[in-house]
Amino acid sequence: QVQLVESGGGSVQPGGSLRLSCASSRNIFSINVMGWYRQAPGKQRELVATITSGGTTNYADSVKGRFTISRDNAKNNVDLQMNSLEPADTAVYYCNARRLILGRTYAYWGQGTQVTVSS
Repeated sequence: QVQLVESGGGSVQPGGSLRLSCASSRNIFSINVMGWYRQAPGKQRELVATITSGGTTNYADSVKGRFTISRDNAKNNVDLQMNSLEPADTAVYYCNARRLILGRTYAYWGQGTQVTVSS
């Protein structure tokens, strides 16, 4: 079992920055992939960025060049630095962890943190 707790959401003006943090109850070395997803009102949850245990990253096209995902193995944290924020980035952001065990994938979610970009 993995508990995930997000922090760092809030309100910011367009062009501003926010840093989200996800704290894992489990050593993140044992988690195959960690990532951030978001869900805007009336829309499906979508991938924002992921990072593997080996450090390989993947980003949605809409955030490439603006967002950076990183991991701190000592703190069991995965962070999402968000720059040049746009109103379209407004959503609830969720931390996700995926473990692959004996051919099965186990997924865990945090409770979400609200990000609002508005002037």
